[in-house]
Amino acid sequence: MTINEAVAFDGAKPVMTSPTAGLNLSDSVYERLLRERIIFLGTQVDDDIANKLCAQILLLSAEDPTRDISLYINSPGGSVTAGMAIYDTMQLVECDISTYGLGLAASMGQFLLTAGAPGKRYALPHARIMMHQPSAGIGGSAADIAIQAEQFAHTKRELNELQAHHTGKSIEQVTADADRDRWFTAAEALEYGFIDSVITHARQANGTAN
Repeated sequence: MTINEAVAFDGAKPVMTSPTAGLNLSDSVYERLLRERIIFLGTQVDDDIANKLCAQILLLSAEDPTRDISLYINSPGGSVTAGMAIYDTMQLVECDISTYGLGLAASMGQFLLTAGAPGKRYALPHARIMMHQPSAGIGGSAADIAIQAEQFAHTKRELNELQAHHTGKSIEQVTADADRDRWFTAAEALEYGFIDSVITHARQANGTAN
């Protein structure tokens, strides 16, 4: 079965249905984009969104592991664990995932933008990109606080190491730069190494844009 088909069950008998059956206009648009191997992250990153995006990536990769997937990001960020699920799935699949930042790519949104395939990470001219350290809500008993603080330090270190890997910066520089909210224009994000090109037209997304 392909993404253009769906199955419903009438008793014990499977029935093929339209992929847009029961969908509203907004859902139908996203379904049509999915057929073109385009995924859109336009909300905060949470477990529900992560599960949907991971499933879409896995499906598209299974259908054709040789064709790129395009991931458009307009997100203020969100859950680190949910974002890492998306990140790991992006690295897992065989096909390249091109990332496009538009509007706002902040926090985990910035991290996922930077995690795209080398040479295929783009931003639109007026996109804003923001990097910072993960935040932590720590509470409970003294022992619980100590455990949570240890886990937070591990997460912070892991994210900084991955940011350094994808940008070519040193871990020390990334750690210092991310200590507070740091904002970038698209051009500044290109200079820092978050993206590979700033594009104004879709035809530029082929590795040749400046």
